[in-house]
Amino acid sequence: MERKLVTIRKIKDIKPIENADMIEVAIVDGWQVVVKKGEFKVNDFGVYFEIDSFLPIEDRYEFLRKGCYKKMSDETEGFRLKTIKLRKQLSQGLLLPLGLFPELKNVKVGDEVTELLKVIKYEPPIPACLSGLMKGRMPSFISKTHQERIQNLVDYFDKYKDATFEESEKLDGTSMTVYYNDGDFGVCSHNIELKENEDNTYWKITKEMGLEDILRKCGKNIAVQGELIGEGIQKNHYCIKGQQFRIFDIWDIDEQRYMTRAERETMFSGFLKVPVYYDSISIFEKLDNVNDLLKYTEKRSMLNPQIEAEGLVFKSTELNDGQIVSFKVINNKQLLKGE
Repeated sequence: MERKLVTIRKIKDIKPIENADMIEVAIVDGWQVVVKKGEFKVNDFGVYFEIDSFLPIEDRYEFLRKGCYKKMSDETEGFRLKTIKLRKQLSQGLLLPLGLFPELKNVKVGDEVTELLKVIKYEPPIPACLSGLMKGRMPSFISKTHQERIQNLVDYFDKYKDATFEESEKLDGTSMTVYYNDGDFGVCSHNIELKENEDNTYWKITKEMGLEDILRKCGKNIAVQGELIGEGIQKNHYCIKGQQFRIFDIWDIDEQRYMTRAERETMFSGFLKVPVYYDSISIFEKLDNVNDLLKYTEKRSMLNPQIEAEGLVFKSTELNDGQIVSFKVINNKQLLKGE
């Protein structure tokens, strides 16, 4: 599932900021955004841009230039949104009035307008060790690694109040998928399948771990997915020597679903020893709002206790309507340190 970066949202609440005459906070679903005072009222519609949105160079976004101007690795220019603090108030994303967008007609709450507004996801420059020759797009029979943020899933607090979730640390690296399907074996980054190359880190790690032999012996068409971390990747916050592939999911290609925790443990047992940190918790019984869950996520990394964890990922321990229910909660302390 691709991330919906720009959507039409309804303002749920407006809150003042202490000692601020020109700005206030608008609440949209589980997000809070600093806006101009008086620009919105409760129940107004607005165009909401999530953090990591990369906005095109247009006059209506020029006010962002001083703090948000960036170039991506392909030299594309634009404005990158990230978590900031204004007057000690956390602000995540950007909320603008519908009147600034004459091309948006007859929209309703929930409509996605990312492509229409030419917004893309910001991608940091790719290190040389991770770049590789493209064999093709990520195969369509594999689900891309993506977890929705809890701020967009506020109905989960009631909907899954009785469900048990496994809790794991979200690692700050780069997505990697290795698959076996009807005799074919492949290695993918987040979006593309890579040609075999001994200089490419994805393939080097795959061979070091013997993943091709392991998957061919499984007796199933599966894809193992995880985070590639270590030297040369996202500043190596965990101070790891070399690189490691930390597997967090197995995608059952034939059944088109993620495996449960019990199924993953059975699949890993005896042939693949990859540390995955987790606990089991009825998180929505313990916590009943976004703010408390965000506070709960402010933990130190289990790989390097000297730094803040990037966040937590929660996955249901049982299938719901044939699928795993999952979401992520990003540590705001870590977001505020992001480049």
